[in-house]
Amino acid sequence: MPDLAVLLAFALVALGLVLTPGPNMIYLISRAVSQGRRAALVSLGGVALGFVIYMLCAAFGITVLLLAVPYAYDALRLGGALYLLWLAWSAVRPGGRSPFALRDLKPDGTRRLFLMGLLTSLLNPKVAVLYLSLLPQFIAPDHGSVLSQALVLGSVQIAVSVAVNAMIAMGAGSIARFLRERPFWSTLQRWLTATVLAAFAVRMATDAQR
Repeated sequence: MPDLAVLLAFALVALGLVLTPGPNMIYLISRAVSQGRRAALVSLGGVALGFVIYMLCAAFGITVLLLAVPYAYDALRLGGALYLLWLAWSAVRPGGRSPFALRDLKPDGTRRLFLMGLLTSLLNPKVAVLYLSLLPQFIAPDHGSVLSQALVLGSVQIAVSVAVNAMIAMGAGSIARFLRERPFWSTLQRWLTATVLAAFAVRMATDAQR
């Protein structure tokens, strides 16, 4: 079981990731604006199921890898640090896509909404790299079962992501109008997110060199 400090640190990274624009956020906001909050929340259910599938696959895969391959832990740590730096750059690079650059979506039924959310999640490379590269950074093989730690940390990420995406979906219209009228706040959010991600990337890379 990860200690409280590790759980809080991972929750902060998960928060930074969910606030970084990606396919899931863009889809959910577009769905909320074009079809309403209920449609967005149904879609979010599919997205969450995609997280669970990735978490289970990664948890069992990481367990086998860390026990079987020497230095795999350090390799994953460095990979995670590089990925965080890339996400930090993506958040602030000129011409980066805003999640409020919405797509025009036609209304869909409940089943299709759920399946589209699931498909968007499963095809999202950010989710795949999150579990395969970032999750191991917070696992300490000498602190008990690797599988248990992976499942607990994955559950934290899912809880943070679902809660934040639900709030964004519920207030998508208001948030879009607010950011269009006050671009300073949009820029501030991007730089704060990039700062958090870059700080964790540096910490991971430094730890990996020790």
